[in-house]
Amino acid sequence: MSSSGDCRYVSSMTNRFISKLNGLVPLTASDIAILEDAAARPREYQPRQDLIREGDEPGPMFVVLEGWVCRYKILPNGARQIMAFLMPGDGCDLHITLLNEMDHSIQAVTKATVATISKDEMSEMLATHHNIARAMYAAQLIDEGIMRAWIVSIGRRNATERVAHLICELYIRARSIGLADEGEFALPLSQAVLADALGLTAVHVNRILKELRVAGAMSIKRGSVTILDPIALIQIAGFDENYLHRRMRRAG
Repeated sequence: MSSSGDCRYVSSMTNRFISKLNGLVPLTASDIAILEDAAARPREYQPRQDLIREGDEPGPMFVVLEGWVCRYKILPNGARQIMAFLMPGDGCDLHITLLNEMDHSIQAVTKATVATISKDEMSEMLATHHNIARAMYAAQLIDEGIMRAWIVSIGRRNATERVAHLICELYIRARSIGLADEGEFALPLSQAVLADALGLTAVHVNRILKELRVAGAMSIKRGSVTILDPIALIQIAGFDENYLHRRMRRAG
């Protein structure tokens, strides 16, 4: 058990957001206490309920405690592009209050528990708790790395590679927060939602998932994915996890 000054391991820690930050930069007992207080008043959201919409005035920082959330944008023709999935432990928009209005929307994909941290609380934490500031900046850099990988997928990977790459990413992210086990993880995303994230149609996604199953790389059933042959899936995707920067953990 660690001392109160160095809480690399905290038995009482149940908040995945705190666990994630503590994995990036070791937090002290004081750091953890202020984060617990800041995220102590979460709100429940139902599937397809917006947390905030494009054009709204930016508000607090959102912290996903349970469930899945996505960033999305609606095009003039009504099509939707999902630009990011937020999983338990993810925070978003560290400095969003610097903008005048939201340029995209954020919505619950599943039933979700989301805490909010006000601008004033965030400013105080960043100014007085340097470990928290370093951890949040590191988390933001990882989020930006994920965004760049998605841009590459949309621009240069073919449809099969795109699907396989996203599955690899989501598995590693789920595993890092304890939501995956022995190649299997919960994937509460419909094929229509996957299609909106991949720039494909739901029919095309369905066909590719069948191809990946026939190839013996993975199988998917309602609500979960099993990776049958990780090497094959990685090769199909051309997947390199370096953009997730898992080696940053404990490096601080």
